[in-house]
Amino acid sequence: SVFQTSTGSSLDSFLFAAAKALRVLLYCFFSSPLQLHGKMKGGQRVTALAMLVAVGVVVGTADAAAVKKPNFVFMLMDDMGWGDLGVFGHPAKETPNIDKMATEGMTFPDFYSANPLCSPSRAALLSGRLPIRNGFYTTNAHARNAYTPQNIVGGIPDEEILFPELLQKAGYKNKIIGKWHLGQQEQYLPHKHGFDEWFGAPNCHFGPYNDKNTPNIPVYRDDHMIGRLYEDFKIEHGGESNLTAIYTQEAVTFIQTQATAGNPFLLYWAVDATHGPLYASKKFLGTSQRGLYGDAVRELDYGVGEILAALKTAGVDDNTLVMFSSDNGGATYAKERGGSNGPFLCGKETTYEGGMREPTIAHWPGRIEPGTISHQLGNLMDWFTTSLDLAGVATPSDRIIDGISLAPALFNNTPVDRPIFYYRGNEMMAVRVGWYKAHYWTWTNSLAEFQKGTNFCPGEETTNLTTHTQVNNTLAPILIHLGKDPGEKYPIMAHTPEYKSVIPDIQAVVDDHMKKLIPGTPQLNKCDPAVQNWAPPGCKELGRCLPIPKHNEVDCVWVH
Repeated sequence: SVFQTSTGSSLDSFLFAAAKALRVLLYCFFSSPLQLHGKMKGGQRVTALAMLVAVGVVVGTADAAAVKKPNFVFMLMDDMGWGDLGVFGHPAKETPNIDKMATEGMTFPDFYSANPLCSPSRAALLSGRLPIRNGFYTTNAHARNAYTPQNIVGGIPDEEILFPELLQKAGYKNKIIGKWHLGQQEQYLPHKHGFDEWFGAPNCHFGPYNDKNTPNIPVYRDDHMIGRLYEDFKIEHGGESNLTAIYTQEAVTFIQTQATAGNPFLLYWAVDATHGPLYASKKFLGTSQRGLYGDAVRELDYGVGEILAALKTAGVDDNTLVMFSSDNGGATYAKERGGSNGPFLCGKETTYEGGMREPTIAHWPGRIEPGTISHQLGNLMDWFTTSLDLAGVATPSDRIIDGISLAPALFNNTPVDRPIFYYRGNEMMAVRVGWYKAHYWTWTNSLAEFQKGTNFCPGEETTNLTTHTQVNNTLAPILIHLGKDPGEKYPIMAHTPEYKSVIPDIQAVVDDHMKKLIPGTPQLNKCDPAVQNWAPPGCKELGRCLPIPKHNEVDCVWVH
């Protein structure tokens, strides 16, 4: 076990070292100027040679197995809160499969998204870079959350390198199931960015629409539309839909197919039942004490169990890293129809803990010690770097990658020091360094939106922190110790020795970040009704193309 490295288990590394040592021994035995084997008696030479050959066969066979590329299953929930799982303390205890996954693997209670909203968070996950770098933000207004509704003009830029693209070049078969959300125009779709297969939708499942003012969202099979939500893939008014069941079966079939073919694979299971409008299949409707939101959670939990069982049945569970997380915090503004963020302040759309801390679990039988907890400060962007590290693929060297490899945490439970930056649109709102979080800007939402009933922090208020105006605190950031105060209720006073000793170190981290920051071209500034899903690829074959209106490109309006 002393041969531990960041890119493999103790056994793998030992075998690599043993193989190298074997080569040296064989060289010495047959080629060394000292002719050591010549000093042995005949029987000794035969015995020694036989031992070397035997070791060579064992190490050679095991060494080949050790270098087999691992598979990756990344499960990304939509608007699921940190406190929605039994393992993270929800009293309903309605997630037995996910809780079992945690018991058999590793939980990350200090894991974050790169943004408190869906599209930028997903762009960061796949690119390994903050949204401010990859272009998934807006400059139409200061510190505004923006995403990819179906009238957005922009999308994931071609110059961004997504980790599925790199894995694909290394021989991986990649599939995304569920919501893409990185642009609905053809040049932005998954098959242009590293995915061999896709079953799902390019946007949120809002609707139904009349296909005149707004088209219903298409459902894709790979690079072509096969129908539309609410028309061919029903989501009933009461929340009944078979989408999660379909997404689960798609995942199981993909695993079986790739395991049979012997291909290394990436499965990105981006399901969205916990994003409004909520849905669940008939089998799960009415089964949760939490209402429709809980029904959706229960069915997703069932799907997780089916996927883990499929990996085991296919005999690849011991060569597959499975990660579970969510794209942002629970939607507290949805009240009982939204998720729980546990002890954390506020929720989705905000840069308080409830908006960006995610329920995260890693699972890999035989590689990750069961029942472990890691306090590694993690981020969804780390999935980029971790997958490349474990697959033996070099990370791009021509750009800053914000994700780190989680291998030291996964296999040694050794945390790596790194900061967490909390961005909202084009503004760095806060930063976490160690246990300390410094708020440089504060804002929940505008007073006007709040008075209309949109409350991102229901029942929660911290004076000078949960503000309804954008407040610039950069001259004296509001400091929180998240170990002692995870709910961000008790800011450390600026006159205290603790504040004075901590802030200079945090400021140095921020200064270094800003010095190296080169913002990408903003992708979420322009909207146009003509770029909506009127005539997606494949609509002609189905006879389902809709008339495209005239272009009318305008600045998108983002109120939050």
